[in-house]
Amino acid sequence: MNLLIKSATILDPGSSFHQQVADILIEKGVITRIADNIDADAELFDAEGKYVSPGFFDLNCNVGELGLETKEDLRSGTVAAAAGGFTGIALMPNTQPPVHSKSEVEYLLNRSKGNLVDVYPLGTISQKREGKDLAEMYDMYQSGAKAFTDGSRPVQDAGLMERALLYAQGFDALVFSYPEDTAIAGKAKVNEGEISTLLGMKGIPALAEELMVARDLYLAEYTVSRIHFTTISTARSVELIREAKRKGIEVTCDVAAHHLVLTDEALLGFDSLYKVKPPLRTADDVAALVKGLKDGTIDAIVSQHTPHEIEFKDVEFEVAEYGMVGLQTAFSLALKAGLPVELIVEKLAINPREILGVELPVIAENEKANLVILDTDAEWEYTAINNKSKSANSPYIGQRLKGKVLLTYNNQQIFK
Repeated sequence: MNLLIKSATILDPGSSFHQQVADILIEKGVITRIADNIDADAELFDAEGKYVSPGFFDLNCNVGELGLETKEDLRSGTVAAAAGGFTGIALMPNTQPPVHSKSEVEYLLNRSKGNLVDVYPLGTISQKREGKDLAEMYDMYQSGAKAFTDGSRPVQDAGLMERALLYAQGFDALVFSYPEDTAIAGKAKVNEGEISTLLGMKGIPALAEELMVARDLYLAEYTVSRIHFTTISTARSVELIREAKRKGIEVTCDVAAHHLVLTDEALLGFDSLYKVKPPLRTADDVAALVKGLKDGTIDAIVSQHTPHEIEFKDVEFEVAEYGMVGLQTAFSLALKAGLPVELIVEKLAINPREILGVELPVIAENEKANLVILDTDAEWEYTAINNKSKSANSPYIGQRLKGKVLLTYNNQQIFK
């Protein structure tokens, strides 16, 4: 379909029109003209006072397909992604079976063809995500897997992580680390600190994350490999990665949007909707994460979209599953954290694609249209009706949020 976007402020560091106000004409999925004033036979969208940027890309998204489709399937997951401004998502392999061979990768790619949202399956590091033997990484890479991770399970065996880094280096693939030392974290459910003491619950110390960050930074330095840390959550993790970057280690990292605005004080009511992993940390950690985004230590923001059926969350806190749905709220939460919209675009649209080695869309003439229209001032209520996910495990449902995605466009398809 043809679309004419009027009077939009373009936010795209890779475009010569960056920070300019202009009309954008899209014909048959291609940006054919950008100018001060365009008249054309096309669907009109008035974007005066609004921003246009490349579509967002999520580096940490869980969709239940394969095997857990009652939580989320590719159809509902990609609709939720489009509603949140995402035109690309990297799928974590937390499925049954896990994405540990080329057959699962090819299935997901074939199932997602022709979608507004581009889907990128991530393969497992270890067979069955058991942390024992390397999975068929090269076969998965040849079939389309861009990176490798055991998802929500950390690779506890240092030798296995070293072999994964060395093996992936041979075909220039990226290894994700979910940093948690399970021997230290144990079976605790919340952050260790004043709040865990008040709640009378055993806590997960920040050390459990920071030890694994330090270990994998050493391994990346030793093997001269790239490594990406997903969903870091503590101030010391930020400092360790900042220092590693100064040393020239090829390291990138991301943070979940909810870790930018929520602290462990949200758990005082024992509301299982706030039960996530890594756990919500302290106000000092939140401040360090925001600072890390602003100074470039943290490269990307992710949704960590983790859907669950009601019976897995509407239970006692101790037995509830970890995670919340987050695709539709990521942009609003980034704004709530006090980040300028230009930085949000960098962390949600530009850097994630560069990290994964995915082609970066550019808002320029004769380029494929892959973009999102944003209103930083609009307020909206997240409700059970406008929630596009199959699951409703978000503490923000029923709340008013600031910052709205007005339109998402990719692959000649439009969502608004």
